[in-house]
Order: sequence, then structure tokens, then C-alpha cells
Amino acid sequence: MVITTHDIGRHLHCYGVRSVQSPNLDALAADGVRFDQAFATAPQCSPSRASLATGRYPHNNGVMGLAHHGFDWELESAHAASIFSGAGFATHLFGGQHVTLHPERLGFGQTHPTSAVEQVLASEPSERRLYLEINFDETHRPYPPPGAKPPDLVVPGYLPAGPEAEEEMTAVEGTITELDAAAGRVLEALERTGRAAHAVVVFTTDHGLAMPRAKCTLYDPGLEVALIVRWPAGDIGSGVARSGLASNLDVLPTLLEATGVTAPEGIQGRSLFEPRDAIFAEKTFHSYYDPMRCIRTRRHKYIRNFETAFAVEVPGDIQQGAIFRANPARYSTDRPSVVELYDLETDPLEEHNLAGNQATRTVEAELDAALWDWMQETDDPLLLGPVLSPRYRQAMLGRPNRN
Repeated sequence: MVITTHDIGRHLHCYGVRSVQSPNLDALAADGVRFDQAFATAPQCSPSRASLATGRYPHNNGVMGLAHHGFDWELESAHAASIFSGAGFATHLFGGQHVTLHPERLGFGQTHPTSAVEQVLASEPSERRLYLEINFDETHRPYPPPGAKPPDLVVPGYLPAGPEAEEEMTAVEGTITELDAAAGRVLEALERTGRAAHAVVVFTTDHGLAMPRAKCTLYDPGLEVALIVRWPAGDIGSGVARSGLASNLDVLPTLLEATGVTAPEGIQGRSLFEPRDAIFAEKTFHSYYDPMRCIRTRRHKYIRNFETAFAVEVPGDIQQGAIFRANPARYSTDRPSVVELYDLETDPLEEHNLAGNQATRTVEAELDAALWDWMQETDDPLLLGPVLSPRYRQAMLGRPNRN
């Protein structure tokens, strides 16, 4: 059972955010393993979700941008549903998906609203193996009007202090509580049908908070994700917090290993329980073409920007929020550097670019080499030049033949 939501990063009580009310997800973490340094392969919905479902980087699975009409990126790798279906599992999708315009190709036997989870679990024979993907959207913008501000409201340090941030964070915390209640109903149904003791349950989100300087950036607030795994029948422990680096690329390989299903060729992730020295992430398209790649180790972040753009992209729905509207110029300055290097121990908010400094020259060279190596090993199309979008290819179909 893979449970996802949108746009909340690690903004949960079990991750230390005291003002959030998320008792059901907290209980899930108390019964399983919480990954404290988990990151997405991309800071946007479709590419990240495509990696979660395929164990492949966005530039390898075909989804380098949004997968809905007008953007039209299309999944080109086998989805988890197809893999598990081929292994004899009954496969169910609850809620929406955002990795293809052709959901019938993903491999789900049936699709349902999220409210149908209890009914489906009750109707499936107990001996049948199931793959369930449950995608909640309670936490996606636009947010409902905020309720009363929690007295201990936590506003992330990368947001400007003030009433605008308090308003938006109060609103998003309200949606997280709604999500938590929905997740609680699913987990209760799993218990009620007697499946909980043997089920592998994963909860995660697609990327960081939908706030300025978070979503759509390769800074930690854009890439950080909650990731909780519970498997009572497995030997993974309960109430465990793992501090090693993890990527959402690793979720599918972990599920395949746990269920004894052979992984198809081309999977690039590894088990979540194998340590990583670094994670890699990328952005190519979101609202516009803005290619960048990064490597993050436990201490450093190295970003290479491949085009001129604003310092950070702020998606349209976030621009409607009070924080952006209070000071648009804060996020609309020109991008000053091709290369960015941050010491995450001394500069966790990634505000002081060390690229070019003599004192960090060796670290910069090592991370630069590792990033180019990763791009080469994974056949990153950026190495061949600018990446063409589906819209460009569609537009060129109208070009007359003048030969």
C-alpha cells in the first residue's frame, strides 16, 4: 500500500513540527521506520511521482515535466502497477494520478475514488495479493480559508516572517490534519480486514511545501519528503528513525524486494535500507524550461543551472498566495550563478553560495565531477543540448515541407 499526498515535504508532527496535528501518521511512524533525510528526484509533482512509481530518474522515465494537457509529458517506463500486476497482484488506484495522459496503460486493474478504499479492502479475498496506490489531494493548493492560528505555529525559516506566512502556514496545516484523518481511515480499514500484520505500507509526499523558494527549486525545502515505511512481518523495526540519505527512487525497489517480485531491468534505485553517500535530483520543465541538476551529500549541496531564469521559479498557484503577493520582487531577481554550492551544516537555508571560494575549491571540484559522472551514466539528454518539450515537437508538426 503506497499512500501519497501533495506539497507538504516533511511538515508533520512526527518530523518535529509541533504545531501540526497528524496523529495517524505519527502512529504509523511509531510502528515503522521514519526516514529523516529522504528526498525526491524532482521538486515537482509529475517527475517525482514518476520516479516513485518506476525507480528511474525523470530524464530516464520520460516525465521531465507536467503530465497533463498542455504540457503532455508521458511515462515511458514500466509503472509499479504493471510490474505487480504481472506478478499476480490485483492492482487498484484510488484518487488521481499525474504521470500520464493514458492511465489505462499504467497497469491498474481498477480505479476508484479515495473514499472507496474501505469497500475494496473488504471485498477482496484475504488470500489475494494486492498493490494499492492511494493518492490524496487534500493538501494541494488552493487552500481553504485558514482557521485559528495555532499558538505554536511553525513557519519555515526560508519564508519571510509576517502575517502572510502565518496565514498560509495555518491554512496548509489545516489541510494536513484533513489528510491525516483520511489516511487514518485507510489504515483502520487495513486493520479491520486483517491485512495490516503482513502489509507493507509506505506513506510519502511528492516534494516539498508549495511555498516560494521550496517547490520547483533544488534547495532542500523543494526536495525534502516525508517517508514512512511500516512492515510488521519484516525485520525493519518499529519506532525507528533513520538519518541516512534516501531517495524516493528507492521506494519501488524496496517494495519489490519485500514482496519477492523480480525487479525489471533498468531500475536505478536501491533498497531504502542500503546507505547512500549522496542523492541526485533534477528539474527540466515546470511552468517553463528551467533545466538544473544537483547532487546532495550529508553536508553539501551542489547545483548546476543550465539556463538563464529568475533566481527561483514560483508556480502560478503559489503566486496567488499571500506570501508571494506581499513582495513579488523578492523572488523575481535574475539568477546570478551557473553553479551553486552550499555548506548545509553552517548554512541550512542555502543562502550563501560558496561556489568559486578558495576554501571550498576541493569540495566543489569533487561534487562537480560526481554530478557530470551521474549525468553521463544515466544518459541525461542535457548532455546533447537543450531538451525539446512535447509542445515544441507538436508545434513543429505544422512546419511545411519546403524541400
